[in-house]
Amino acid sequence: MISNLKPKEATAIINSLLGGVVPKIGVQHITVGRSAEVDAFLSALEDVKNGHSIVKFWIGEFGSGKSFMLHLLNTVALKQKFVVANADFTPDNRLYSNDGKGVALYAAIMDNVAIQTKPEGGALQTLLEKWIEQIMMQTAQTSGIAIADIREEQYIKLVQDNIMKTVNEITEVGGFDFGFVIMKYYEGFVRQDESLRRNALRWLKGEYKTKTEARTDLGVREVINDLNYYDMLKNFCKLFVSIGYNGFMINLDEAINLYKISTSVMREKNYEKILTIYNDCFQGKVSNLFINFAGTKEVLENPRRGLFSYKALKSRLETNKFETQAIRDFAQPVIRLMPLDHNEIFVLLKRLKEVFDFNYKTELNVSDQDIQQFMEELFNKPGANEFLTPREVIRDFLNILSIIRQNPEVDKSKLFGDLVIQDERPDETTLLADIEEI
Repeated sequence: MISNLKPKEATAIINSLLGGVVPKIGVQHITVGRSAEVDAFLSALEDVKNGHSIVKFWIGEFGSGKSFMLHLLNTVALKQKFVVANADFTPDNRLYSNDGKGVALYAAIMDNVAIQTKPEGGALQTLLEKWIEQIMMQTAQTSGIAIADIREEQYIKLVQDNIMKTVNEITEVGGFDFGFVIMKYYEGFVRQDESLRRNALRWLKGEYKTKTEARTDLGVREVINDLNYYDMLKNFCKLFVSIGYNGFMINLDEAINLYKISTSVMREKNYEKILTIYNDCFQGKVSNLFINFAGTKEVLENPRRGLFSYKALKSRLETNKFETQAIRDFAQPVIRLMPLDHNEIFVLLKRLKEVFDFNYKTELNVSDQDIQQFMEELFNKPGANEFLTPREVIRDFLNILSIIRQNPEVDKSKLFGDLVIQDERPDETTLLADIEEI
C-alpha cells in the first residue's frame, strides 16, 4: 500500500483525474518516471536557496504531464520551505497588457499563494500576519517593551514605523506604497478592524481598479496595475525570504494562450516580458525567485508564433546541441518531458488502483494481469501510437475502475475491448479559430 497517503489526498487524486485535471495535492503518491527531473529540480532549488534566481520551461505534448510536473514541483518546493503559487495563462491573464490582463495574472498568482501548512493556496494572509508578528516581536525587544504589551494602542505608531523601515530595506520599486498598505493591514490586525484589513489585502492582491477607490479606502496613492505588478511580485519574494522562507516559486501553465494572441505586436510584448524575467533571474537582478513556464513544443519552437519567433528568446532557449534522448541535460532552461514508457505506465496504473481502493475503502478484483490486459488492448488500438496520452490512459483506467466498483459482476474483458482512442490534441486550425480578437 502507498505509505503516508491521506484520505483528503486520495479523494483529490481520484476526483481530479476523473475530471481530466491534475490534483492540487497528493501527486507525489502517483509519480513515476520523473526521478531525473526531480533530482535536477532539487539541485536548482539549492541554488535559489543560496540567493540565485532561475527560470525553467517545461515542454511536452498535450496530455504528456506538464501540469502534473508543475504540481509535483510544488510538492517538492513546499517541503524545501518555499512559498509557491500557480496560475494559468488564459485569454484574460497574460504577462503584458494595457487593459488589465497583466494584473489579472498577478491576482491569480496571489490568490494561489501556498505554504506547506496550506498547500492548496490562500496563504497570503497567513504569511502577512506571520511577518507582522515578527516585526512586533522585534519592536518589543529593541524598545524594551513587554511582548504582552506590544499590541496596545500606544505602540501602533512605533510598530508601523518599523514596518515601513523594514519594507524600505528589502524592497525597491513601489516599496513605499507596498509598505504603507502593510502598515494599514497591521493597523486593522491590531484594532480588529476587519474592513481595513480586508481592504489592505485587496490592494496587495491587485484587486483595486482605480486610484480613487484605493485612496478613499486606504489613503494610498497608487494601485497595482499592468505596469508594476512584476515589481510587486519581486517585493513579495523579498518579504517571504525575510520571514524565513527559502524563496518564492511561481508556476505559469497553459503558455498556449500566449501563442494564441492574434496580434503579433501584443504577442511579442508578452515574449519580451518573458525575456525581461529571464534576464533578471539569470543576471542576478533578483534573488530567491524561481519561475516555471509550461507549454507544448509548438509554443516553444513555432517560428511564426512561438517563443522562437522572438530572436532574443530563441538564442537563450535552444536545446543543447549535444543532448540526445539517451543523454539528457537537465541544467538547461528548457526541460523536455519525454513520454512515459510502458513499464512506467504499468507502475502508475497499479498505484492509481491502490489510491482508488483506499479512497473508496474497497478492494477491487483487478489484478496485475488485468492491468496488463487493459494496456495491451489500449496500446494496440488504431491511432494509439500517434494520439494516446497519459491523461487519456489514466482517465480510461479510472473510468473502468469506477464501473467495476459499482457493477462488480461486469465483464472486464468487454470493458477493455470497448476502449476507443481519440485525438484530444487541438490542431493549429482549431487554435487559430479560437484566437480572441484584440
